[in-house]
Amino acid sequence: MSAEIVIILIGTILILLALGVSIASKGASSGSGGSNLRIPLGILGVLLMIYGGSSYGAVNLQGQIEQAVVGEKLQVQYPVETVQVLSPIKKDSVKCRILTLGVYPDSHDKDIWVLLRPSDNRYYPQSDHTNTSYKRNGEWQVITRFGGDKGESYDVIVYEADETASEYFSSTISEWKDMGTYPGLELTDLPSTATEVDRIAVSLRESCRGVH
Repeated sequence: MSAEIVIILIGTILILLALGVSIASKGASSGSGGSNLRIPLGILGVLLMIYGGSSYGAVNLQGQIEQAVVGEKLQVQYPVETVQVLSPIKKDSVKCRILTLGVYPDSHDKDIWVLLRPSDNRYYPQSDHTNTSYKRNGEWQVITRFGGDKGESYDVIVYEADETASEYFSSTISEWKDMGTYPGLELTDLPSTATEVDRIAVSLRESCRGVH
């Protein structure tokens, strides 16, 4: 149970206690101690519920309200025979958060992953709520987050991966989130069952340091 939910529950209990004290004080023959107590209990309960609710919303809705920019887009060449990137395009200047998207052939049955390689030559798997790129009707997409300096060059690399490779990328991202740091992967760290299928070079339009 998250801390935000605990705070909401405590606030609810305090409000119920305040109501109970109010009822008890009305039935009492004398004394105003209950009446004096129910007001601060009620106020504190309401404040805790407001704080817990706003905190819970900020934490759990962050991914839903995240906005990613779609850059220039290539025209699809049919029939689609390989997994490829349509946006961003080669040598494009991109913002800190973009939607990388592309196409795949009808027969394709593997997961699609986008990895970024900045100037430190390390690899950073990209994901949204599903971890793997979202695939449907021959198109795929994933939110891609950059964190470098203005003008820094990045390789946007697309891999197709089997279940083992996907699990490795997913667990790696989960570990990085838990640690609160994203050290990147060496080329030798990449699973052998992940195969590169496309790559483009882009640069940052703005400084993205500290954006994440």
